[in-house]
Amino acid sequence: QVQLVESGGGLVQAGGSLRLSCAASGRTFSPLHTGWFRQVPGKEREFLAAITWSGGQTAYADSIKGRFRISRDNAKNTVYLQMNSLKPDDTAVYYCAADPRYSRILAGATESSWGQGTQVTVSS
Repeated sequence: QVQLVESGGGLVQAGGSLRLSCAASGRTFSPLHTGWFRQVPGKEREFLAAITWSGGQTAYADSIKGRFRISRDNAKNTVYLQMNSLKPDDTAVYYCAADPRYSRILAGATESSWGQGTQVTVSS
């Protein structure tokens, strides 16, 4: 079973940038596709971006398109989310999820492996 650990969150001013990391470890028997999600207390979890294991396909939510970029380094078993032009509305707990099926990531990753999340706070 794969373990995922997110890092890189913190407090940043509006207009600033952060890069989140999602490091995978443990036993995996197939390539894993990965997605980033976020959740604000009291609201539903929101899909942000996804990337295939090869990096050949990516997908983004309209709400962050053009500001966030997902990438991966398979040699380091790590997926990144570069976040630019941050807004106070981006404040949330950010999670990564991994799954052998890319379609399940795009569908919300409800059956996938999840990390514990990292807090991002954007001040105005």
